Amino acid sequence: MIVIMSDWIDTLFEDARVHHFAGGSAAFHIGDPVRRLFRVVTGHIDMLRHSTQGTPLLLHRIGPGDVVAEASVYSDTYHCDGIAVGGVELLSLPVTRFRARLRDTPEAAEAWAALLAHTLQATRLRSEIRSLRTVAERLEAWLGPTDQLPPRGEWHHLAARLGVSREALYRELARRRQAAKRRP
Repeated sequence: MIVIMSDWIDTLFEDARVHHFAGGSAAFHIGDPVRRLFRVVTGHIDMLRHSTQGTPLLLHRIGPGDVVAEASVYSDTYHCDGIAVGGVELLSLPVTRFRARLRDTPEAAEAWAALLAHTLQATRLRSEIRSLRTVAERLEAWLGPTDQLPPRGEWHHLAARLGVSREALYRELARRRQAAKRRP
């Protein structure tokens, strides 16, 4: 998040309440009424939907400093589940108070619009990556110019972000290691 944008978001949440969630617990469920807006202080929140067969689909993993379910500010109900990954500390603010602050502070409203635009761009990128056919193509697009994998213990989360099985991702990573060994 851009520093100026982050400063305004900090201001919007300055008198927010603190909530703690244990791993696996829900900050909210799909269909719950939207009464509060959350921001992650520590830990991560997974935004999940479930297929008709019950398979979880990871829409997004939200980390420290990020606002949770930002589009819900303009919705009556949540459109996914917000599940804590490990221990999580969140700030929360009544959504009515948040909207009033946006109306009363043009700079904050502009920072909020910039955050929403940034989130939309990131969501489109995730969608584009998931539209690619092969695991290799998805991984290549996700890595981009950084070519940096997350730590080994986080690879299963990367598989979920890419929309592939852990096993398929592990096979692709093994294939890349073998190819790297064969290079002169």
